[in-house]
Amino acid sequence: MNHVGIVGRTTKDLSLRQLSEGHVQTTFTVAINRQYKNSEGVNEADFVRCIAWGRLAEQLIKYCGKGSLIGVKGRLQTGSYTNRENQKVYTTDVVAEEIRFYALKPVTNATETPAIPENFVLPEQESELVKTL
Repeated sequence: MNHVGIVGRTTKDLSLRQLSEGHVQTTFTVAINRQYKNSEGVNEADFVRCIAWGRLAEQLIKYCGKGSLIGVKGRLQTGSYTNRENQKVYTTDVVAEEIRFYALKPVTNATETPAIPENFVLPEQESELVKTL
């Protein structure tokens, strides 16, 4: 079984990458606050790299600016590459299969703010969760 779900804030405005054969993709980071404070009394956060493909990627870059609160449901995917220092680097990403929009911030470089589609409105049972975040 390979399922993961996270709720957090996007760390920057997203951009769409055009890949071969008409595929589009965006890679983004979600900051997730931890429930406890460190020795200095500050809440720490985890930064999780996520990947979205196709229509899901297009919707993300259209509606989500830096600081948008989103939920990502998907699967974990591991990989590796060799960096410039010829060292092997291992990666773990969340490949998004579903995105929930909780509190959207406007995209800072957008010329106009698009209207949020009706299906992005939170169901009543989820609105209490958002208030606590």
